[in-house]
Amino acid sequence: MPTYNKLVRDKIPDIIQVLGKSYNTRTLSHSEYTIALKNKLKEEVNEYLQAEHLKDQGEELADILEVVYALSAAQQMSADELDEIRRIKAQQRGRFEERVLLIDVQE
Repeated sequence: MPTYNKLVRDKIPDIIQVLGKSYNTRTLSHSEYTIALKNKLKEEVNEYLQAEHLKDQGEELADILEVVYALSAAQQMSADELDEIRRIKAQQRGRFEERVLLIDVQE
């Protein structure tokens, strides 16, 4: 039996059971959960970077967003609060739409 020891989406155990397989799980503490989410974020970013097809890239971006929302909730911040922070930063510092690459800064 493969050992995973990684955070999975809530319905994964149900899907495994429907497939007629058995599994073991446990509920993480808050601190373990935060660490697992950070590890999951790294995993999903790496999967996005390795995805070759546009559809797969979209799936991985959606996974990244799901983990980001879970991280914000773990820090007791709503998705709306997170988006407001994003909007403020975009207003103050801009977005990434103009594709600006900073080469250097002269002192």
